[in-house]
Parts: sequence; structure tokens; C-alpha cells
Amino acid sequence: MSNRVFNWFGLISVALVLAAGNAQAQGYPTHPITVIVPFAAGGPTDVIARIVGENMGKTLGQQIIVENVAGAGGTTGITKGSQAQPDGYTIMMGHMGTHGAAPALYKNLKYKPTEDFEPIGLAAGTPIVIVARKDFPAKDMKEFAAYLKANGDKLNEGNAGVGSVSFTSCIMFNVLVGAKPTRVPYTGTGPVINDMLANKLDYACDQIVSVSSQVQSGNIKAYAIATETRSPALPNVPTSTEAGLPEFKVSAWNALFAPKGTPKDVVAKLNDALVKALSDEGTRKRLLDLGGVIPEGKERSAEWLRDFVVTEVDRWDKIIRAGGVVAE
Repeated sequence: MSNRVFNWFGLISVALVLAAGNAQAQGYPTHPITVIVPFAAGGPTDVIARIVGENMGKTLGQQIIVENVAGAGGTTGITKGSQAQPDGYTIMMGHMGTHGAAPALYKNLKYKPTEDFEPIGLAAGTPIVIVARKDFPAKDMKEFAAYLKANGDKLNEGNAGVGSVSFTSCIMFNVLVGAKPTRVPYTGTGPVINDMLANKLDYACDQIVSVSSQVQSGNIKAYAIATETRSPALPNVPTSTEAGLPEFKVSAWNALFAPKGTPKDVVAKLNDALVKALSDEGTRKRLLDLGGVIPEGKERSAEWLRDFVVTEVDRWDKIIRAGGVVAE
């Protein structure tokens, strides 16, 4: 009899926990949601998070508040987010660096992109553009690649720090063209562009969001954009294929993640709000005007993102090994 009573109490306890979880999901959200952006305010990931989050908040009926937690190529903020309560009130905007390249770069990374999160969905991607100071002698990509290979040890390449999108994408670019420049880390892409404008820096691989206005005004040169088709934001810049470097295809994708263990119904509500944001004409226009690439169809699902992260970790492991780079 005592065992039977014990079993009944166990079943009742499980039922109460499940019921509490379902009730939480049904009432979610009841207060503002924090999205951790693992970079400084004003950068591409931050801008995308704010644009998408503004519309998601309308769908969810609660404000989405951005918390910028910068450091270690974005891994500081993602580490903090991974350790948050899995209740849907703290989520993260991860990206190519934090959830693709980081495992190969950081030996002591405190999270596993493929295991420690509940994927919510892909947000906008921002294509990479190869840019240089305006008086750089090469007139096109072919000349640019040849010049880098011949004079790499005399040139400086700027990036936003180890693990950043600009850092990892330029590893790929340098390997492809055989360049070995002096790599100069900055605290963000803003200072990179400022030094390029002042002719203190030779070139960089940066997100279109950061460079489009300066390219349009002629203040810096753009040699190629790493996409299949030209961007409406920079229609005169050839794709990497057109420029003669078809292997260089890379976009700084951004995606929302929740801590592992977040209830499925909560993740589904967040995904639904994200999908509605990406379908909203006003939100789409703001993202497209920045040069963003908006996911469509199955690419908007949490399941697709889960599989995508696995392939990205594998992809960047190979690229970074080829570049011989490891962060301390």
C-alpha cells in the first residue's frame, strides 16, 4: 500500500509540474522580454535585433528590451544568455561568429552551440563586402587579390576582434587569395571604417550594414559582395562570383536562441512573433534598406535553424583550421 501511495504522489507531482509549465506557456509573456545582443550598441547585430524586436513586441503584447553584453567576439553575452532561466524572458541574438566559428576559435568556450540552446528562428542576414581605402591601387578583385598575395606582409587588415564576423570572414578570404597581412583587431567595425577613411588601414571584410553608406559616397572602395546576387543596397558592386572569387560566399546570419530547456510552447510563440515580424512590410523595408537578406519559407523554422547551426560549426571549423587561427 505504501508503494502504491508513493507512486500516486509521484504521478500527481509530475502532472502538477506539466500543468504549471503549460499554464506558463499559455499566459506567456506577462512582462517584458530581454534579448541579449552580444555586441556593442549600433552594430549590425544590434540594429537587426532592435528592428525585429520592435515588431515582435507588438505581436507578443510585451516590450522586447535589448541588453548589450559585448566581449570575446560575442561569446561573453551568449555565455550569459545560455545560463539564464529557461522561461522565455531572456533570449539571445546569436550569429555566424557566436554559433558557427566560436567552437573552433575558443578552446575553453563555455557553451556548445549545437546543444545548449533552443533555436527560435533565423532573423536577417547581412552579406559580407570586401572593402579597402579609397586610394588602394587595385581597380578590381583580380588585381586586388594579386596585390594582396604579393604585398600581404606590408598591408594591414582591420577587424572587430577575434571571433567577430569581420575577423572570421577575412580568415576565409585571406586563405582563398593566399594573403598574409598584419591583422589589426579593433573594438568594433566602426573604428575599422574610421581608420580606413583616414587611410590608416588597407582593407577589411565587413557587413554591408556597416559599409554601404561609405561605399555609396565613394569614401571607400568595394571590390565584391559575397552573395549569389547583387544587393539592391549596392547595385554597382559585383558579386564574388562575378569578381572572380566564387568560393567566397559568406553572410553574417543572425538568429534568435533561448536557453536550453525553454518550454516548446514558449519557443513556438517566439518563433511565431519572429515570422510575423519578417512578413511585416515596414519591418522588411527597414531590413532590406540596410542590405539585409530576409529568410523565407522553411528557413524561418526553429527546426531548420537547429540543423543549420550544426552545418555552420562544421564549416567554420574547417575554414579556421586552414587559417591556423586559435583564440587565447
